[in-house]
Amino acid sequence: MKNRGCLSAGTIGIALLIIVAVLFFWGKSGYNNFVTKEQNVNTKWSNIETVYQKRANLIPNLERTVKSYSKFEQETLTKVVEARSKATSINVDPTNMTEQDMARFQAAQGELSGALSRLMAVVESYPNLKADQQYINFQREYTAIENSIRTETVYYNQAAQEYNTAIKTFPNNILANFTNFKEKPYFKAEAGAEKAPEVFTE
Repeated sequence: MKNRGCLSAGTIGIALLIIVAVLFFWGKSGYNNFVTKEQNVNTKWSNIETVYQKRANLIPNLERTVKSYSKFEQETLTKVVEARSKATSINVDPTNMTEQDMARFQAAQGELSGALSRLMAVVESYPNLKADQQYINFQREYTAIENSIRTETVYYNQAAQEYNTAIKTFPNNILANFTNFKEKPYFKAEAGAEKAPEVFTE
């Protein structure tokens, strides 16, 4: 009976070791998978910030071009400059981003988009400005950047979906909660975002 008890205890010990080893390697694999997918999300977010910054960098040249036409509506240009300042002042940490952070970022960028759209609509009433080579160059660059923004936001949402699915699927959600991996917010499409801005051509 004593030998059986020892054998039973030894068997249980081995079984526990196997269970612990399985849990360790599962946890290690799951954790590393979460890290990889989160890093991918962060990279995609960085790409979004880069293309938005490129758009913001166009504004000073646009401002100088428009200011050369003294009769242009100054208020319209001022709103673009103010919206650019607001948009570039908002910094988001992708490692700890919330729905509120995303909403603030998108609202500021959307405000700049609206101000630029209104300015370009007003320019239609100024044939000389509309035909200015500097303004034409701005429009072309702006169109390319807007298309890049649409592309990068799609890539970001795809990466966020993969990450969110990974951390919410059972039993990964248990490990994710224990290791503090949190869901990432999605980039929401704005009204009219499917239409690229028009480019003036001679």
